[in-house]
Amino acid sequence: MSSDNNRTSQYLLLFRGSHWEAGLSPDQLQEIMGRWSAWFEGLEKSGKLKGAQPLLPEGKIVSGKNGKSIADGPFAESKEVISGYFLVEVDSLEDALEFAKTSPLLEYGMTVEVRPVAVQCPTMQRVSEQMAHASA
Repeated sequence: MSSDNNRTSQYLLLFRGSHWEAGLSPDQLQEIMGRWSAWFEGLEKSGKLKGAQPLLPEGKIVSGKNGKSIADGPFAESKEVISGYFLVEVDSLEDALEFAKTSPLLEYGMTVEVRPVAVQCPTMQRVSEQMAHASA
């Protein structure tokens, strides 16, 4: 299965950034959040939104053999912290990008990472293909 065959029509939009609202007045924040809500509701009404959740700026990072290393994180002061996600179903990566480009928070420093969702884990796919070739 090639990587193109491993794609679904679903894309994950990861919203990155923290404290984007710093320095905004209450009126500005209310106006921006109104735009965000309208943007979100438009996606909901289109039927393309399959899931969405904000994430709290807390948690732990597990790494190392047998998960022996546990560190505080994510780091809320980081520009790279993921603050939430949307799972959308659209026709192409270009369609997902076009939607991401309309996020009202981009102008305030938030970024949106757009990732295609795989049908199967790419590593498992590679292992399955190697096993199939080895047994042939």
